Amino acid sequence: MSTTYSISDLARELDVTTRAIRFYEEQGMLSPERRGQERIYSPKDLVALKLILRGKRIGFSLAECKELIDLYDPSSGNRKQLETFMGKIAARRAQLEQQLLDIQQMQLELDTAEERCLAALAETKQKQGANA
Repeated sequence: MSTTYSISDLARELDVTTRAIRFYEEQGMLSPERRGQERIYSPKDLVALKLILRGKRIGFSLAECKELIDLYDPSSGNRKQLETFMGKIAARRAQLEQQLLDIQQMQLELDTAEERCLAALAETKQKQGANA
């Protein structure tokens, strides 16, 4: 018999709310069995939830996480999933590098604007001092 998890087991193990788990289930990212009102989660659901949480931490959209979950295929060693994941990691890294460049450019713009403001203030104070 394989290990199963209740919703509270998953929530406790991965430090996530049961509400979040139900949301991911509504999005079709988790597919627990039902025993009456009780949800029974499989090891595959645990892996999927770990993947969702990891994906969120590195900035993946829910759609990207769902795509990776849908590629889960342990019989093939998850090769397609891993290759897709590597592609998404490379794309996310490139996006972050561009954002970093954009931030650095914005910091330079702020420095220039600040220098101009300080120079204008100093000039205003000089004029006021000369008129006094």
